[in-house]
Amino acid sequence: MDYVHGVEPQRVLELRQTVESKEIYLVFKRMFDFLSATFLIILFSPLLSVVYLIIRITSPGPAIFKQTRVGTFGREFTLYKFRTMYYGEHNDLSKFVSEDEKKRGYYVKTDKDPRITPIGRYLRKTSIDELPQLFNVLKGDMSLVGPRPVIKYFLNAYPHVIDLRTVVKPGLTGLWQIKNRAHSATIMDMIDYDLEYIDNVSLYLDIKILLETIPTVLKCEGAA
Repeated sequence: MDYVHGVEPQRVLELRQTVESKEIYLVFKRMFDFLSATFLIILFSPLLSVVYLIIRITSPGPAIFKQTRVGTFGREFTLYKFRTMYYGEHNDLSKFVSEDEKKRGYYVKTDKDPRITPIGRYLRKTSIDELPQLFNVLKGDMSLVGPRPVIKYFLNAYPHVIDLRTVVKPGLTGLWQIKNRAHSATIMDMIDYDLEYIDNVSLYLDIKILLETIPTVLKCEGAA
């Protein structure tokens, strides 16, 4: 289903009202997010500590990478990740993206990117670099399940789609991650999956996505 084209402002308002009407779902979702994030941070604390130290030892710069992302209703927040690139290199993406990829709207993730450190390559492949976002979930900036928080730059051409996408909290995982986690995925593909999720949002769907995320991560499918 193509959700991207023909998006109207009225559609944004309707979808927002639909999501906000599910008060019980939203309350349970927040409780589930808070308790799950707390448990997972405690569970993974030894791993988080070890990875933090390895990054600091193997390359200069902070272990935690911070970046402004688009959150609920377009509000910006600071996202946390383990740093996987050489310090100061994350902004220089343009020279690694071909003109064809720019025109076709590819969401570029490549393991050939020379900016990525050796340990960073492994962290990306195993998705361990995303674990600090559990603190974003704990703070309430993100949820365990929802559209991935993006840099506003990627979606500036689709202002109404940005509004639609941010009707719900951004998440650690979502439909795109379990259905099309591939290097060749386009921004359009990602948006379509995200809006499909928002149209069908429910606790059942959240749990289903979480359960399907586990084997996807273990197989390292489409990770970079």
